Amino acid sequence: MERTIRFYKNAKHEWYADIPEWNGDIADLQMVEGADELLNWIAAKSTECKLMMADAHFEDAELLTLVYAREENLGGGGDYLLETFKGETKNHKLWLCEVTEFVFNELPERIYFKQLS
Repeated sequence: MERTIRFYKNAKHEWYADIPEWNGDIADLQMVEGADELLNWIAAKSTECKLMMADAHFEDAELLTLVYAREENLGGGGDYLLETFKGETKNHKLWLCEVTEFVFNELPERIYFKQLS
């Protein structure tokens, strides 16, 4: 499955995913626990970015690898590892909440992504 998702930073400098079909609380779309830091790297000084995201490899994609699926009482979703970014070693850990399962219809073992211009 491939999906393009827009991410934006609000006036408080908090990152959110723009997922129009999400019927839950907007707070569920906030990017926290390392995902916000990754978006800062991707967007640089911009306040938004669009990412092509997929659960299968595609050309020039970066890779997030699932290291731990969280139980619902711990927030659900999963902890992922970004080993490298743009060829630089990062070993950056981040959490993607249960919205990830909503988008992909599962919690993918691997999420491939790249910024779209």
